[in-house]
Amino acid sequence: MSFDGLSLDARIRENIRALGFDVPTPIQRKTIPAILEGRDVIGLAQTGTGKTAAFGIPLLHRLMQGPRRQLRFLIIGPTRELAEQTREALDRLGAHTHLHCVTIYGGVGMNPQVAGLRHGAEIVVACPGRLLDHIRQNTITLSHVEGLVLDEADRMFDMGFLPDIRKILARLPARRQTLLFSATMPDAIRGLAHEILHNPVTMQIAHSKPAESVSHALFPVATHLKTPLLTALLERTDRQSVLIFTRTKHRAKRLAAHLDKTGHRAACLQGNMSQRQRQVAMDGFRSGRFQVLVATDLAARGIDVASISHVINYDMPKTVDDYTHRIGRTGRAAKTGDAFTFVTPEDEGVVRGIERVLGAKIERRTLDGFDYAARAQPSPHHRASVPAPAGQAGPRPSAAPPRGGTRSFGPRRRRKRFHR
Repeated sequence: MSFDGLSLDARIRENIRALGFDVPTPIQRKTIPAILEGRDVIGLAQTGTGKTAAFGIPLLHRLMQGPRRQLRFLIIGPTRELAEQTREALDRLGAHTHLHCVTIYGGVGMNPQVAGLRHGAEIVVACPGRLLDHIRQNTITLSHVEGLVLDEADRMFDMGFLPDIRKILARLPARRQTLLFSATMPDAIRGLAHEILHNPVTMQIAHSKPAESVSHALFPVATHLKTPLLTALLERTDRQSVLIFTRTKHRAKRLAAHLDKTGHRAACLQGNMSQRQRQVAMDGFRSGRFQVLVATDLAARGIDVASISHVINYDMPKTVDDYTHRIGRTGRAAKTGDAFTFVTPEDEGVVRGIERVLGAKIERRTLDGFDYAARAQPSPHHRASVPAPAGQAGPRPSAAPPRGGTRSFGPRRRRKRFHR
């Protein structure tokens, strides 16, 4: 099946061809016809399978008919990065159609967003909190919305957005098409889907299992040796771009500074950064100016960089779903990728859960020549494993603990498919 067989508007088909894609991914092949028919849809698939195009292509086709310069489709997602990523994908797919898409999220001024809305955007991609701000200030009109997309629904629930989503739903027309896309389907989402979707078609593509294009390896290591092991691993690994995950914002910042100091062209992405700082980090990572990006789970759903060859879990994620979301950043767009995870004895419970999902034991590896017996005195709260950046003093032994305590390769030749 090709995109040419989907009866799409000629301009949309031309844009797809111009992007170099001719074969839909499985989630696209299953959902696009149903969306074109006006059905409500639940799309379940792991990250990196092309979900944005799965709803974006038929929505753009629908917008080619009917009125212009009024909001007709609303897309809600969990993070600023995902909102911008979605807008960029829609802009590429909708090139030369004169359709307008506006992003709405916090951390930046409202005036440019208001100006975009007044210009007559047909599509809005929004984060829940800032969208409610616009609703309260009457700067957005939802009365003409024909379709709603809840993108990365499980992540929005994890971030506590369910009350905000319910408030938004109360402002939308009752007669609309609703699409829900998610990597996992916890009970809370299943309940909401039952409430707001009408006779939905469910399309499921191995939604709880990581992509088969990713290989997995565990590196058992003592906590205080994580940073030396990471440095040695980066120096010995044939890689393109590397995405490293930590559990805390502070650790991400310190680790990125350490790696940059040791010559790895690293940047940080975490929630305490301004939108401009986050954009600089993302743009630099996409362009290759930064070879390594150290991030918290903020970035697990919001990064679409085809050149990521490795995801390294410096800290084990809290849940199996978080593991799936993190490693979904590699092995995208018909490429292969590697997922390396540093594990301590405390992580074995999550490891067993991951292995159950994968249906196999994950290979345990050691790095030849690395001194696993090296002694170091780990300080409280994991600070000793990440040296302080240049110009900053390290932690003083007598300092009080932080409030709250510890928080604790190459592309394959395949027919091209459109991936988000």
